[in-house]
Formats: sequence, C-alpha cells, structure tokens
Amino acid sequence: MDGERVLAHRFEVRTRGHAEALMPMLSAVMAEAGVTPATLGALAVTIGPGTFTGLRVGLAAARGLALARALPLVGVTTLEAVAAPVAARDGETIAAAFDARRGEIYLQVFDAAHAPVCEPMIVALDAALAHLPGASFVAVGTGAALVAEMLATKGLACRLAENAPQPDALAVAKIAHARLAAHGPDRFRAAPAPLYLRAPDAKLPGGLDPVLEA
Repeated sequence: MDGERVLAHRFEVRTRGHAEALMPMLSAVMAEAGVTPATLGALAVTIGPGTFTGLRVGLAAARGLALARALPLVGVTTLEAVAAPVAARDGETIAAAFDARRGEIYLQVFDAAHAPVCEPMIVALDAALAHLPGASFVAVGTGAALVAEMLATKGLACRLAENAPQPDALAVAKIAHARLAAHGPDRFRAAPAPLYLRAPDAKLPGGLDPVLEA
C-alpha cells in the first residue's frame, strides 16, 4: 500500500508449504507494485492465534525484513484481521472465531464499529456464550459455523459473514496503516511477539517448549 492506495495484493489459501511459498510470493507482489525493500516504509504481520509453524514462518520473515531495513513492524491479530472486512449491521456483535479443535475455538469479539469487546482467547465452544454480549450476531472465520450452531441451540440468531474465513494481507495492511497514522512509526520499532493461546503439542528434547527467539 502507498498510503491508502493498494499497489498490489495476493490472497491464497494454503494448508502447507508456507515457508517455500512466502518469499517468492513477496518478491512477486513487490515487483508488481514497483517497490523494492529499500523503498518500503513499514511492514505488518499477523501474530496469531494460529498454527505454530505458520506463525513462526510469517514472523521470522517479517522480523528479518524489518531488521535488515530498520523498518517499523506492526503486529495484527489474525482474529481482528478476519473481522475487519465484515460489514456488521446496526446492533450486531462480530464474533471472529477459528476452529481450535478439541471442542475449542479461538475467539475475539467486536462491536459493529469493529472496536474490540475482549482480548483474543481460547475457549470451549459450549462456554463461548458467556463471552458473546448482545442478541444479534455475525460470525466470521473458520469457526464461524461452530459459533452459529452453538448460538442456535441457545435460541439466538447468527448470520455467517460472506468474507473469507482466513486473514487477508489487505486487511492486515489497512489496520497497520491506521495504527501508524495514529501512533507514529516509533511505537512499532520493537518486533511483536507471537500470540500463542495454547501450549504447543510438540516438545523439544528434555521437555522444553519450542519458542520463537526474540
């Protein structure tokens, strides 16, 4: 993006091969936009919640580019990224949810103006109603259907958003642009940390948890 003008954009749903695809895709997008790493002014990246591998790949690439060019790096949650394009109706609560498996969802709730009502959380699906204020809902994300089905059992209506259930870089860029305009680049000089809401299933030798080095 150049200000609010979109120079180039890619959105691709991918279940594997992120590490191999990311840098070639980034090079292609920059070439289409007519920019180089030397002309970038800021970067943005999703910080989670999501898969451990996916988060590490994205954050490592973004941190490397930001460090090499001394650029500000804005972290955006995946839940606010999927919620941002949703056109909520007056009085609707936006439920951004990802299926976390094991009967749980990653959840963040927003009002109709996209202001967050709560922090991102992992919660059992049958306990999610306690975190969903209001009586009219629109759900988005890979867990949207789960939320809608749960609300239906409670006699509450919930429509499914027509937006993509995965974070789109365009939404991430627009959120980052607004934050840079509001707070200035110096607020984002420190690299954002990954947002892990669940402990990793994999363990390193000795029982240590895998972490992303700062």
